[in-house]
Amino acid sequence: MDKLKEANLYRSELIPVSGKLVERYNKCLKTLGFTETKLKSFYIDGVGWSPEVAEEKKDIQYLNHGDANPHGIIISPLQKGKPVYLPFHSFDREMMQHVFRTHGQKINDITRDSAICIDFDQDIDVFYEPLDILKYDDVSITFRLIDNLEQIQKDQLELVHKFKSANNFIDESIHQQLLDSAKSYGDLRDRDLELHPLHFSTGSFYSRAFDGVYLLRDFIKPIVVFESKEYYKEAIKDTIHDVLIYHIDQPELVDKLKDHIIIECDLEHIVKTPNYERIKKYELAQFLKETEHPIKDILNDKVLFKSYLNKIDIKARKQVMGVELYLEKLERSNAHKIEDIVDQSFYFALHQPHSSLSAEHRDLIHKLLINIAPKDVLFLYWYDKEQFYKSYEGWGDSFKDWVIDRISNNI
Repeated sequence: MDKLKEANLYRSELIPVSGKLVERYNKCLKTLGFTETKLKSFYIDGVGWSPEVAEEKKDIQYLNHGDANPHGIIISPLQKGKPVYLPFHSFDREMMQHVFRTHGQKINDITRDSAICIDFDQDIDVFYEPLDILKYDDVSITFRLIDNLEQIQKDQLELVHKFKSANNFIDESIHQQLLDSAKSYGDLRDRDLELHPLHFSTGSFYSRAFDGVYLLRDFIKPIVVFESKEYYKEAIKDTIHDVLIYHIDQPELVDKLKDHIIIECDLEHIVKTPNYERIKKYELAQFLKETEHPIKDILNDKVLFKSYLNKIDIKARKQVMGVELYLEKLERSNAHKIEDIVDQSFYFALHQPHSSLSAEHRDLIHKLLINIAPKDVLFLYWYDKEQFYKSYEGWGDSFKDWVIDRISNNI
């Protein structure tokens, strides 16, 4: 990952945590019912998730009590606007933006000497079967402060009231109690520590529950797409819910998404875009094993590209150039079928969210499409960083250079 780090493409916006903040982070973990970390320093993202703590605990979802009970931690106002690098739901970042937009000023004050534990509660204690995902509706976002700071504030106010009553101002024991409380927690009398619960409405979204599932319910008919064949097979046994159920590898899924006006593919337009060029070059790179030139140069130089295109076998060549070959044939006759000429996975990779969709829906459908056919390296980085990092590990150095260049320059 060194090259990605040098290019600021690998978790570059994480916030460092050390010293007193580690102590507060551990108090949040204990408050939420998790074990403390033994690390003396680490980094966190916008929701309080840390890759180092996840590695230590050997659990990337260490802030969850099962799939139905995710949590968050705020120990710094710097978390405002930061990415959520391993979101459990596709709307996690929007929820955190909602939190900071509503309670930002209070968070600034509270995190001076405390920390905030977050419960994302959708009134589901535990998932029992895959279509329980349909129960997601409104998420209630509630907050707890470490050290029971809200109660300590009440205790301080009661002590102050007691101090002012009758002749208690001469009671040295009350003096001492006030001093001890102020020394331990500061003067809390005039601080606003109340973070009222927030609500977040969910529409269509992706969740890591059940090994990855998409719920598309803002369209003609609800569609549930599973990444796991095991959970897909379990879900299709359901006879109660009126939903369409697919596994992500089913070709019929793409047809259904088109029928529901969720995705579209205009080949004549797409071949003129950078998306197509990235996918075509990615495809060629998969067939290049031993080359006399660096992969990066081959993909960037038109002459070298054509040279190596002609060195691979005819079947591979047709797979790389299938779209352009199909469009050429289409100019002469409408009798040609796209499935006879264009590789299915290549064709699926060229699909786009329908132009009528909102920005929120477009991001979700981009993520779904890149999971169906992960061939556009820029979109893979944008919409599924975890899968991008896994794929990146298996690429050769020169191809990595080409990929980094695509992402850094947005081309």
